[in-house]
Amino acid sequence: MGPSGSLQAPPTSAPCPTPLPPPGQPLTVGDRTVFRECPQQMPRSSEAGYCRLSRDSNMPDSRDDQQQGASMRTSQDNPQTSSVIDGQTLSKESPSHGLQLSAPEKARAASLDAAEEALWTTRADGKVRLRLEPFCTQHPYTVHRMFYEALDKYGNLSALGFKRKDKWERISYYQYYLIARKVAKGFLKLGLERAHSVAILGFNSPEWFFSAVGTVFAGGIVTGIYTTSSPEACQYISHDCRANVIVVDTQKQLEKILKIWKDLPHLKAVVIYQESPPKKMANVYTMEELVELGQEVPEEALDAIIDTQKPNQCCVLVYTSGTTGNPKGVMLSQDNITWTARYGSQAGDIQPAEVKQEVVVSYLPLSHIAAQIYDLWTGIQWGAQVCFADPDALKGTLVNTLREVEPTSHMGVPRVWEKIMERIQEVAAQSGFLRRKMLLWAMSVTLEQNLTCPSDDLKPFTSRLADYLVLARVRQALGFAKCQKNFYGAAPMTAETQRFFLGLNIRLYAGYGLSESTGPHFMSSPYNYRLYSSGRVVPGCRVKLVNQDADGIGEICLWGRTIFMGYLNMEDKTCEAIDSEGWLHTGDMGRLDADGFLYITGRLKELIITAGGENVPPVPIEEAVKMELPIISSAMLIGDQRKFLSMLLTLKCTLDPETSEPTDNLTEQAVEFCQRVGSKASTVSEIVGQRDEAVYQAIHEGIQRVNAKAAARPYHIQKWAILERDFSISGGELGPTMKLKRLTVLEKYKDIINSFYQEQKQ
Repeated sequence: MGPSGSLQAPPTSAPCPTPLPPPGQPLTVGDRTVFRECPQQMPRSSEAGYCRLSRDSNMPDSRDDQQQGASMRTSQDNPQTSSVIDGQTLSKESPSHGLQLSAPEKARAASLDAAEEALWTTRADGKVRLRLEPFCTQHPYTVHRMFYEALDKYGNLSALGFKRKDKWERISYYQYYLIARKVAKGFLKLGLERAHSVAILGFNSPEWFFSAVGTVFAGGIVTGIYTTSSPEACQYISHDCRANVIVVDTQKQLEKILKIWKDLPHLKAVVIYQESPPKKMANVYTMEELVELGQEVPEEALDAIIDTQKPNQCCVLVYTSGTTGNPKGVMLSQDNITWTARYGSQAGDIQPAEVKQEVVVSYLPLSHIAAQIYDLWTGIQWGAQVCFADPDALKGTLVNTLREVEPTSHMGVPRVWEKIMERIQEVAAQSGFLRRKMLLWAMSVTLEQNLTCPSDDLKPFTSRLADYLVLARVRQALGFAKCQKNFYGAAPMTAETQRFFLGLNIRLYAGYGLSESTGPHFMSSPYNYRLYSSGRVVPGCRVKLVNQDADGIGEICLWGRTIFMGYLNMEDKTCEAIDSEGWLHTGDMGRLDADGFLYITGRLKELIITAGGENVPPVPIEEAVKMELPIISSAMLIGDQRKFLSMLLTLKCTLDPETSEPTDNLTEQAVEFCQRVGSKASTVSEIVGQRDEAVYQAIHEGIQRVNAKAAARPYHIQKWAILERDFSISGGELGPTMKLKRLTVLEKYKDIINSFYQEQKQ
């Protein structure tokens, strides 16, 4: 998911109107005190990352030593006030001096052990041979080096934005780095061992970032756990990754860990940061207490650990969703992280802050590789400003954050974009006749222009007028007035959704990759875009298609610096994924056009093979049904080892604003569909319970139209049913990133599915 100029201050609309408290006073994130000392400047040292705790009275005050991009000042407004860390006074040194890597770290980055021949390992303390080739010779380096080098360029820039009492605060990159070191020392004091994990169970926040970076600095492995995970799932992951410390945000998450602690032999402590524990408990610490404990660890001790780290060692574990069996721990090396953060993001045209500081909103689960690489690691690489949404972002508050922050780059899973689309459609349906007609006219003109002449240059007058009068206001209302790059990934997106946003002059740029490829292996960008494709391979990476059919569709196999180290403790699964030549077999099917753009056609495991031996990719048929019938929310094709195809359907309904659960009420768009076909229904139960004749007939006719366009009769949908409730995460049909869990759906609705085929037998 970069390409010069001088440092610029972040846009005035960026959410940083209120300065941080002066040094020596509490720094609060949300409603809690996090760290008491956060110096703006990084003290100089002869060793990489060593905070020399001495005062140099000859150094200028930070106010007299601002870099060009430092107009967003942080905490040091009083030249007479010093910052106290570990009981000593930090010198306020110029950020333009002293950011030199130590000789040991330079040497370490330059030479990796040549004896480490294997491309994969399943040991947390293992090392791999990096895929350094003639076409991918970029120098490998560690996460610490990436961060430390960023300080020289971005140290004074705002790094993290968060809300406190309805006002936006921020933390500079210097503060971010020093806090991460303090957290790292705290973890060491709690007993974090090399190649053991710190598991993080909480919503996106500065503390999540501090904990993640601090873990890597301390020689541990970052392991995110989805906040929706059950105690049993938390136990499996925490045990598998040998978590020494678990960081949680709330008492609710703390309770999960307390239930399973007895089954976690490696767990030494729990740290809680958003809420206080209900009572004093042994080995349960607040974030403030963690930092205080870390003061007992010398800076030299942390530097010694940092100095031994190598790019080919594991630093991140990402657990797959586990739709088939237990989750697999995807081991990512320091080189996986730093290479992808740099070159994967460049392929998406993410800008370095020297050119223009990117502003992004962090709200997708950081336990997923897409959000983690985009929000956390790419942010450090290019000096982005990352602003944290509220924990209830996906329940409706995300748009408020987007309006306040006005991001320059935004990423959402397809379901997020679909919900935005549905909300716009609802508002439009409730608007007056003239406004609604204006919007439809503007979107129609713009869509036609973007489909026929996708170049941004020399757009006709009508397109520019439509954008000025109507569409620019819509984008501003969504918080996308300054957003130049809108990404999606993690699941397929319907053609309907992509065309809708094209009509708003919002291109949705796809990326393709897996946890096993550290996220993006293919990327789209403003200069590298083709509708419905997943972009082109990231420069420095390779792709090949195996077992191609007559249409050029084959299994997508990947090679490059993005490819993971292996599955933790799972040699058999690792050998299944990585072949003898080192290629990662994704299990995804796709084709490449003449210009190298990738088009995903489905999952190899999802491919339906009928009883007659026909191979049927389900996604194109499911998309066709949803395009034809705007009342349909989810469609899942069935027919593996069956005589014919059938389909389960759900209807578009509103979500409960508190729980995000599907309600019984139809969306405005669905109600409009009902009215158009002659039905007065406004709820799902009215349609399904009373088997609304008008709606059922309209759906039947829509499916017949899809069948008429099918290549052959085996591709026809012969039977279908409407379910009483839309798919959801809580219902088990969707994963954390809203990806359809087909096996779960097959099991949950097996009685309905069997009825399709039992009737056939009678």
